[in-house]
Amino acid sequence: MRRAVFLDRDGTLNVEKGYIRDVDALELYPGAAQAVRQLNDAGMPAILVTNQTGAARGYYTIEHVHGLNRRVAELLMQEAGARLDAVYFCPHYKDGIVPEFTRECDCRKPAPGMILQAARDFPDIDLAASFVVGDKATDITFARNAGCRGLLVRTGYGEQVLAGEYQILDVQPEKACADIVEAVAYILSQPAGS
Repeated sequence: MRRAVFLDRDGTLNVEKGYIRDVDALELYPGAAQAVRQLNDAGMPAILVTNQTGAARGYYTIEHVHGLNRRVAELLMQEAGARLDAVYFCPHYKDGIVPEFTRECDCRKPAPGMILQAARDFPDIDLAASFVVGDKATDITFARNAGCRGLLVRTGYGEQVLAGEYQILDVQPEKACADIVEAVAYILSQPAGS
């Protein structure tokens, strides 16, 4: 069994800019690609898990969401030769306006559906030893709901979450980190059996 790292996208890997309508506007945080490369080099699957309601809200097409995810992967590769081992996203939103994506689901964070699907796709992942890294309280609840360890980054909405100004932390993160770089350093410092 091996540990995996489930990475939020907006506010964690790439700069939080709200709903990104231009794929070229997406930019990684400094050091994000190198951090993902460190996970690759350590043999820890780096798996993207992201809520993407823009299509359900009618802001853009589902193809645009795929384009944004491809852009993240391209930038990771260009900047550090880093790769994502898998990408999961939830396009659903119960109050959306596009019927195809307007519904309750088990994959919208904090529900654990994306991680549970990853566990089916990667049966050698030890969820209890794996980490979720994100910038929202829902990411930390998502970690708990999937039986993983949650790290909150201060980038994106993280600082506001910690200040109690955005979402409420009903579950405390194992650690609050400055950014993805510090989060990955912490993960790699943890003994394999811990």
